[in-house]
Amino acid sequence: MRYLAERLALGALRRGRSVEQFLGPAGSPDRPGIRYVEIRPVAEGYEIYLHTVEDVGHESFMDLVEFPPLDPDDEKAEFGLLISKADDPLSALDLAEVRTGADRGRWVNETMSQDEYSDFVQAGRPATASPDGHPWPEPPTRP
Repeated sequence: MRYLAERLALGALRRGRSVEQFLGPAGSPDRPGIRYVEIRPVAEGYEIYLHTVEDVGHESFMDLVEFPPLDPDDEKAEFGLLISKADDPLSALDLAEVRTGADRGRWVNETMSQDEYSDFVQAGRPATASPDGHPWPEPPTRP
């Protein structure tokens, strides 16, 4: 079971575990990138980060946290762009989905978005839908 049912995603967040979602390609053909969203439990609630990084991976390098930001001049993007905060896990899921186009049924445990990226690479980096046919969410105009 790759994807977390809503109750499992909420449970992970309540236990202090991050959840993530691979959002697909970003950037341009001359500077390809990928996006993923992360909800991180913190002392004051939950922080939602949008990561937009260069697509520098290959079959033996899938560690998304090691990928450089797509915009190297944006120092804030180095560790993801904080796009929102929430007081409770359900609100965090709602905000992440509204702000990034994430899908309620496609959250995974922390670091498992690398498996999604691996599928993306093995499928030839499809531009419009994930390898299982789920359409990529539209990037927000302003996170």
